[in-house]
Amino acid sequence: MGPEQSHLVPLLKGSKPNVSCFSVFPHVWCHDFVIPVLILFCSCHKLQESLLSSASGYSNYRGILNWCVVMLILSNARLFLENLIKYGILVDPIQVISLFLKDPYSWPALCLIIFSNVFIMAALYTERRLSVGTFGERLGTFLHLINLSTILCLPVATVLFVSSMTPVGAVFALAVYTILFLKLYSYKDVNRWCRDIRQARAASWGLREASTQVSYPGNLTHRDMYYFIFAPTLCYELNFPRSPRIRKRFLLRRLFEMVFLMQLLVGLIQQWMVPTIQNSMKPFQDMDFSRMIERLLKLAVPNHLIWLIFFYWFFHSSMNFVAELMQFGDREFYRDWWNSETVTYFWANWNIPVHKWCLRHFYKPMLKRGVSKRVAQAAVFLVSAFFHEYLVSVPLKMFRLWAFMGMMVQVPLAWFVGQFLRGNYGNAAVWISLIIGQPIAVLMYVHDYYVLHVQGPSAG
Repeated sequence: MGPEQSHLVPLLKGSKPNVSCFSVFPHVWCHDFVIPVLILFCSCHKLQESLLSSASGYSNYRGILNWCVVMLILSNARLFLENLIKYGILVDPIQVISLFLKDPYSWPALCLIIFSNVFIMAALYTERRLSVGTFGERLGTFLHLINLSTILCLPVATVLFVSSMTPVGAVFALAVYTILFLKLYSYKDVNRWCRDIRQARAASWGLREASTQVSYPGNLTHRDMYYFIFAPTLCYELNFPRSPRIRKRFLLRRLFEMVFLMQLLVGLIQQWMVPTIQNSMKPFQDMDFSRMIERLLKLAVPNHLIWLIFFYWFFHSSMNFVAELMQFGDREFYRDWWNSETVTYFWANWNIPVHKWCLRHFYKPMLKRGVSKRVAQAAVFLVSAFFHEYLVSVPLKMFRLWAFMGMMVQVPLAWFVGQFLRGNYGNAAVWISLIIGQPIAVLMYVHDYYVLHVQGPSAG
């Protein structure tokens, strides 16, 4: 075999051909016995799907995600520039103080928060009397109910009858009292369970290491009570998981995030959201539906962005800061709610402290009493709707039930999404409900507040 035919040996032996032979010996490939072998070994096609087809199994869309982020930044940068050109700089940090204080010599919200210590001590000393048998279970339950009812009613009366209470200060005070109500309710339940276990001659309450863990009634101390009050949880335990040490760098990062994001929130609200809401009043008064929808969609962007920043500020930065400072070990304050394919999954994962409280102290007790799961879920939404309306209507001093109805609409929406929408469609439905639902409620309350407190007095 000569030098011109030596390159044919790999082909005849079934080996992979050298593609450089096309250019070196082009005349040799005209032989009939080589062409079929060439076609067999040099095929460039195979059975396969396009990457964007669902059957391809391809899932690496990182570049498209980056493109979406770039487009989102550019589009919002244009909106921000347009806002600056139209309104100028509206950010005024001093104005924030007036939102909390109407009279510099009157601090009703702060006084109300300080007074909450009375209810904390009432719960603690009631439990101490119950632990030694001075109070019976019925009397103890009655005293707890009086204490809890007063926690909900006192701030309402204060907001409605103290003229120096501002809406923002009222929201802050009511939020503190709502958290206190949920904590003391859990405190009451857990200590009652401890007494039931003690009466049943059980060894202890959920101990991991009997030599180092606190047992009932050794938990009924001021130190234990106030640790629970300030801990980032709503569910009481005798022995919380504790982290071994305080990480100073982690603590400083969370503190920087808290300060920076709070300033960002205030700036976005003053610069972007307030002008949009003010410009939305006339279309609502004229019942111009096309303009109303346009205003609603325009408000949806800043409202949703502010809500996302607030979520990170509160559930990640602030709660991790408090947890690190108190060496509180359970840091699961949220789960992957952004991947929610059902409305129920979203509400169960975006606010884990509230979800755990509802599950432990409301949902499961209802199931033990024979209530069906569907009715128990609706009852949980009903309680949530009450507290949403409580935190909005009372500070604004008007009762319109928009927040209540918005929460109760979640029940049929959860059923519809769970039945008819799955996967990405369900996730899209959850996002749409968040992006559109919140600004609807905001515009409803702002419109009613404007009509009642601004337009009404000026017309009179």
